[in-house]
Amino acid sequence: MTVSAPETASRPQKGFKLDLKTAGPLLALILLVILGYSLNPAFLNEGNVTNLLTRSAFIGIIAVGATFVITAGGIDLSVGSMAAFIAGMMIIIMNSAVESMGASIWTVLLGIGCSLILGTGAGFINGFLTTKAKIEAFIVTLGTMGIYRSLVTYFADGGTLSLNSGAREIYRPVYYDNFLRVPYPVWVFIIVAVIGWILMNRTAFGRYCMAIGSNEQVARYSAIKVDRVRTWTYILQGLCVSLATIIYVPRLGSASSATGVLWELEAIAAVIIGGTMLKGGYGRIGGTVIGALILTAIGNILNLTDIISNYLNGAVQGVIIVAAVYLQRGSFKRAIRKKAE
Repeated sequence: MTVSAPETASRPQKGFKLDLKTAGPLLALILLVILGYSLNPAFLNEGNVTNLLTRSAFIGIIAVGATFVITAGGIDLSVGSMAAFIAGMMIIIMNSAVESMGASIWTVLLGIGCSLILGTGAGFINGFLTTKAKIEAFIVTLGTMGIYRSLVTYFADGGTLSLNSGAREIYRPVYYDNFLRVPYPVWVFIIVAVIGWILMNRTAFGRYCMAIGSNEQVARYSAIKVDRVRTWTYILQGLCVSLATIIYVPRLGSASSATGVLWELEAIAAVIIGGTMLKGGYGRIGGTVIGALILTAIGNILNLTDIISNYLNGAVQGVIIVAAVYLQRGSFKRAIRKKAE
């Protein structure tokens, strides 16, 4: 019995083929771990690994939200300033509550609740101005970035807002304690990443984000409520920023104009390194998690070695972003040529 050519062509090719777009970030992380250990064996000490994972939680949580925004074809440059503003407001509210009802768990819960409300509201404002006011996301979030940073500077009178010592003692375990030897911030990061993965890969919302990022007009013709979905991506981003701030405030117990500086750069870098297309249309939550770990590992290695100054961490991240976008551009062109053939 003969098999027709079309049937033969439709059969999947046998053999193992490594997808560098998917496996590339993981391979890069593995090589980075090997490099870090070879330069300084203390890199894999339990204390250093715990510290690395805990510090990656802040950027990782924010980057999960950024993955949805970028996948849907948007951008948010305000996340670092938003985190500083939310942290400052949390401290002001908790300090006021201590004066009226004393330091207690309810004081901390009040601050956490305000953080969630502020983050959700800030995300909604970015989304509303982008979709309803029809202002470019770059301009909107650039503007709100300046507004939030100026507000926290004003509230702190150019200095630092410090949390009441009694409230900080109650709040402190949120950052420094652990469950099953895993710090609480890492657990929050894991939960946010799992929920983000489910939303992106197992729900209509994730498919809508990819469809909008791929071709907004086609998405509209397909009866997708583009403005609503895009607004929700910014709300998710704001919620992720508030969660990151909630676990960040007890670390130092203070906020200033320097809080959250370059967090937007790190969040975008983590998303792009993880394989999400900067132009939108394709998002990978798992890749974003690995991207956040890569960035934190690079900073950690710079601190443990004298290869280059750790003050150049931002420069290294900038180079990584440019390189990642360039590689994406090359893979995109190859995919287009392959389809044409």
